[in-house]
Order: sequence, then structure tokens, then C-alpha cells
Amino acid sequence: VERIIVIDDFSSGFRWLLPESDRLDIYRGDIINDETLRRGFSKKPDIVFHLAAHFANQNSIDHPETDLLVNGLGTLKVFEYSQLSEVSRVIFAGSGCSIYGHDAPLPLSESLPPSMHLDTPYQIHKLLGELYAFFFYDYYKLPITIVRYFNVYGPGELPGKYRNVIPNFIYWAMRRKPLPITGTGEETRDFTFVEDAVDATIRAAMVEEAVGEAFNIASGAETKIIELANKVNELTGNSAGVIFKPRRDWDRSTRRRASIEKAKRILGYYPQINIEEGLKRTVNWFRENWEMINKLARF
Repeated sequence: VERIIVIDDFSSGFRWLLPESDRLDIYRGDIINDETLRRGFSKKPDIVFHLAAHFANQNSIDHPETDLLVNGLGTLKVFEYSQLSEVSRVIFAGSGCSIYGHDAPLPLSESLPPSMHLDTPYQIHKLLGELYAFFFYDYYKLPITIVRYFNVYGPGELPGKYRNVIPNFIYWAMRRKPLPITGTGEETRDFTFVEDAVDATIRAAMVEEAVGEAFNIASGAETKIIELANKVNELTGNSAGVIFKPRRDWDRSTRRRASIEKAKRILGYYPQINIEEGLKRTVNWFRENWEMINKLARF
């Protein structure tokens, strides 16, 4: 790779998580800003990884207009600039946890139609992003691939009000607090270690047969939230246990497990890190960076 161009407003990411390199160009700004996009695309990128998002279901309920601006208009702008720049490939980060809906049959397969009864603006706007992606592929022949991530976790994600369950569990466990479970704890999710997600994303950019397709990127395994909490408490030596809270109004999905057969067949994607190993690596990263993580956590 000759150069890597990063566009980020650092509203949820942090500069210290990016390496220092003279091959890395960083433009601080957001994807709804044309000046920022013009600066980034002036470097003539070959492959565009559209990973930017106004993240989290609760965040989208609290701020639905911002969610629409970033995940709707921002995504449209990224595709427009990609098409005008004649890039060789666009990878769009979709959300497998979003578009299938809460009552779809398991395992969740790419052959399932998207739900018309989604639970949050985030889910609606991630589906909107996919609709734009397929429009640009069909109309402009933009070579685009969608990767539908399922509950990606691992080193690099900080805890916070709108963050995922794993970094938040580890944070509270390291502070010797009971882990808050919203629901019964019998709910399941399909957790994907970040290294596996990165591997799949790069494969999606390299495999010609992936153009015009969408892929579930997951582990293909279910993990109960109560088992996750117990494992985090065990790894951190936290004896405070768990505390149960009412399920959030929007959270109607009790089980999630993705089919990854299509990604295996076309991308050659085989996840390498199971939940036990992934949690160990994530807890170790928290320990190594605890001072910074504790300082930056926002609840």
C-alpha cells in the first residue's frame, strides 16, 4: 500500500489509536462536508473503505436527525465522490445486526429480505446506505461490496454511553462494579473479533466476485449475554457479579446468529478467533491502556 488516507471527525475514534507513519494522511472532518471529501479524494484513492457512521442504536434514537445526516446523506456523498473519482472498489460497512429485523429466522442469511419493521433510526439508515450502494452499482456500475458486520469487538474500542456491550462490560468489571444486563441475560449475539472483521473486509476489496454482493461478517456462533458477563468477570477477577435492568424499549432482538457460508464460499473468510480468545485479548488491551481508557470513557 503506497498511502492510506483517513477522513475522520474523531467524534467516536481517537488519534492515538492510529499509528504514526509518513504513509498516513489524516483529514479531520466529517463525511457530510464537501471540502473535507474533496481534500481526501484529491489524493486519487484506488479503494474506498466507507466505515464512517453515526454509531449505535440508542444514539440514533436520541439524535435521529444527525443519524440521517451522517448515515444517509454522508453515505450518499461518499458514493458520489467515489463514482466521480472512478475508484476501483468501494467497501461499505453495513450492519447485519440491523437490516434483518428482530424476528427473522436463524441463521440470518443474505438471502433474507430486509425487514420493513426496523427498531431504530440507525437500522433504517444502514438499510438506506445499502439501497444507495446497490443503486450506484446498478446505475453507475460503481464496483461496490457490502460487508454486514455483526457485533464487532476487540482492542481499539473504548467504553461509553453509546458503545457496545463488551468494552462496557470490561470497563465496569475493571472498576469492580456489577455488570448491567438489560433483559434476562439469555439473549444471544454473534460476536466478531475485530481482526476477523478486518480480514474479511480486505478480502472483500480484493475478490472480483464480491462486486455487487453483500456478505455477513460474523463468527457464526451465538453467545448468551449472561455467559459473556460471567466470562468478563472471570477474566478481570471481578467479584461484583451482574445486575439486571429492564430491556431497552427498542431492543426486541432476543437471538442473533449469522450464516457466513456465502463469505466462506466467495471470500474465503474463516473466522480465527473465538469469543474466549477474543475476550482475553481485549481485556489485555484494556489493562495495557487503562490510564487512557479510563480518562476518555464517557457515560
